Amino acid sequence: MQQDVPVPPIYEWSNRAGGKPLDPQLDGLVRDIIGKVADKWTMLILEALNDHGTLRFTDVGRKVGEISQKMLTKTLRQMEADGLVHRTVHPVIPPHVDYSLTPMGRSLGGAFCGVWLWVEEHHAAIEASRKAFAQRNGAA
Repeated sequence: MQQDVPVPPIYEWSNRAGGKPLDPQLDGLVRDIIGKVADKWTMLILEALNDHGTLRFTDVGRKVGEISQKMLTKTLRQMEADGLVHRTVHPVIPPHVDYSLTPMGRSLGGAFCGVWLWVEEHHAAIEASRKAFAQRNGAA
């Protein structure tokens, strides 16, 4: 008879900050930030600004690709509100606006770099799994 062996969690939440209990306010902030930054547009804007430095609004859109101006504006405003990007308005005619990452934005990009590395390492296995799943479910 096989016994169930407990599987250790991927991350021990009690290991953070000296094992202090989770602060409900901090938990709410973490969930809010993950919800905002884990979307594809924020990640792609972070990548574009990290790779190319300061960019004009239209250049951010070109580097990201396939993003509407409305979504680009919304995402950049949210990133500015969260302290991830710095917005500089140049008082010229016609006016132009530049965006650059703040130190906090650069550090977030570094934190999410691990995701890109993980995908790079596992992309073949992910694709194979998706293909096998589609075949099992008749969506080949």
